[in-house]
This record gives sequence, structure tokens and C-alpha cells, in this order.
Amino acid sequence: MRNRKNDGAGIGAGDTKHGDDGDYSPSRRHFIKSVGMSSIAAATTGAGLGTAWADDGSSADQAATAAAPAEGTMRITLKVNGQPRQIDAAPNLILLDALRDELELTGTKKGCDHGQCGACNVHVNGTVINSCLSLAVMHDGDEITTVEGLSDGEDLHPIQQAFLDEDAYQCGYCTSGQMMTATAVLADTRIDSSDDAVREAMSGNICRCGAYKNILAAVQSTRGKI
Repeated sequence: MRNRKNDGAGIGAGDTKHGDDGDYSPSRRHFIKSVGMSSIAAATTGAGLGTAWADDGSSADQAATAAAPAEGTMRITLKVNGQPRQIDAAPNLILLDALRDELELTGTKKGCDHGQCGACNVHVNGTVINSCLSLAVMHDGDEITTVEGLSDGEDLHPIQQAFLDEDAYQCGYCTSGQMMTATAVLADTRIDSSDDAVREAMSGNICRCGAYKNILAAVQSTRGKI
């Protein structure tokens, strides 16, 4: 969060209370001035790294009438879980933060921020990636699936049901990334179905609780269901 500097709009000599009529006080005058300046700032600047909204095509001239991107940002469209979403992304905004902070899809977790734990894994155009290592602006127009996009309404995805049935989690922090990698592994015909092959393919996902045996059972029990 940016610190606001004192803009010098404090109480000056002209703000001194005159006489005893009590018409105004220095604190009241300064408060009114501060509120006015804050309102102007709020109306003319954006908060955070950008603005996100659904691009549902409900208005033909929506794009034309939308405010221009904030200075230093780029307007991009991400097709997330089947829905086009627009954000104004700074050049250094990573995909993980765009999903969590801009689009409020918090199922994808921030773990190591170094691409070593797999908690942030999502699918991009059908390929599983570490979203903490990828810039959001690189994915303009890409199709992205997060853990929120696995289920079909109230119906759980088979891998989600398997994680429940096999008790394949403890704290649950790594679970979303484990599921995203598991679905990619099961869909990849190049990966053998043996336990050893699955362990190797899932090795980029760390479970600090050590529930690997149950995770493997969940993955294998889902085979053939997706």
C-alpha cells in the first residue's frame, strides 16, 4: 500500500479561530478540505494494480466507453473458467496475483513464489503451469482454468471427489495445485499409469503435511473417469 505524503494542506494562519462566536474551528475546516481532496482523488485514480470486470458483451459500446487503462498498465482479456475477464495489468503483475487479487479467485494459492511447490498451479490452454512465474500480460487471450473451474455447478469434478474419498489432504493448502496437476497428468497419454510414473509426474507439487500416499490413491482412483 502506498504511503500518502503530507500535501501541505494543513491548518495555516488563516485557519485560526476568530473571536468567540464559534462559527468554525480549525479541525472542522481542515476536515472539510481533506474530504474534498480525497473525493477528487478517488474519482480520478484507481486503487491497486488495476480494475477487473466481466466482458459479457451486454453493451455493444461498453469497450468504447470504458475508461482508458491507467498509466503504466495494459488492458488484457483472460478467458478464465470459460468467462472472458478484462483487467488493467501492470507489466510486472504475475498471473497468480491477477487471479487472486484482481479477479478474486482465491482457490489458487500463493506458496513459495519461486515455482517450487506447485500450490499456484493452473491450466493455461490445457497445459499446467506455475502461475507465480508467469506475467499476466503474457496471457492476453489465453484460456485459463483454476480449481474453481473444475466442478460443474454443485457437481464435483472426479478428482475433487477422489480427494474427499481418499482423504488426500490435511491442511488443504496445497490441494488446489495438486488437483490441477493431477488432472493434467491423467489427461497426458505420454505419462504411464504406474504409481512410480505418477509420483514422478506429480513431484513438482509439495505436500508439507506428507499426504502423498493418499494423493496418489486419489489420482489413481480417478483414472478413466475424466
